[in-house]
Amino acid sequence: MEPKVSIIIPFYNCPYIEQAIQSAIDQTYTNLEIIVVDDGSTIFTEKIEPFLSKIRYEKKENGGTATALNHGISVATGEYVAWLSSDDYFLPEKVSNQISFMLEHDAEVSFTNFDSINQNEEIILSWTGERFTDIENGVYHAFLLRNAVNGCTVVLKKELFEVVGYFNTYHRYTHDYEMWLRLLVNGYKMYYLDEVLTKFRIHEGSGTSRFQPEMLADILTIESHYRPILKKNLKNL
Repeated sequence: MEPKVSIIIPFYNCPYIEQAIQSAIDQTYTNLEIIVVDDGSTIFTEKIEPFLSKIRYEKKENGGTATALNHGISVATGEYVAWLSSDDYFLPEKVSNQISFMLEHDAEVSFTNFDSINQNEEIILSWTGERFTDIENGVYHAFLLRNAVNGCTVVLKKELFEVVGYFNTYHRYTHDYEMWLRLLVNGYKMYYLDEVLTKFRIHEGSGTSRFQPEMLADILTIESHYRPILKKNLKNL
């Protein structure tokens, strides 16, 4: 039987939420649950109403994406967890292809490539992410220079959060970067599947666009802590 996968969609005042939810519903993979975590939204909530019979809808006070993800993880019943931002969307074969890949490689964490799109779903840049051929340590080397992973391309076993902890809410805009580094320094390999399975939307209202100074400050803090550990661990690979 296919392992169950929980798709967690944090939502805060996002006009694209219905496209994200529909892309989760349209997955070719069947053993799914879709959890939409409303992080205190005040607008666009009506866009969720048509989907209520097909999703689990969780409401909470506003606290940021990391808190919404953590809430979703805490109520998820799947063996695997996928994260989908409310302004992005998955291609229909996303979960099916990625879970097959993970089972084949006995992988606990995996990620894929993605296309960058604009507000009209037009592709700005195809294959936006780096393409890795060295599963063993190529990703490890890349993280010595940058965040090499788009969070919405990741699928991982839920049990890992019980080992390394949930997303760090202190890092409001870079919680994903900190989590991937935390996984790496704890000895987990991040396997790369060379397929585009996610569409990542670039628009003026996104957190990436609006909070660049805060993100850069967070990145410096994270890298100063983790990179010395990465370099030390790299010698032992």
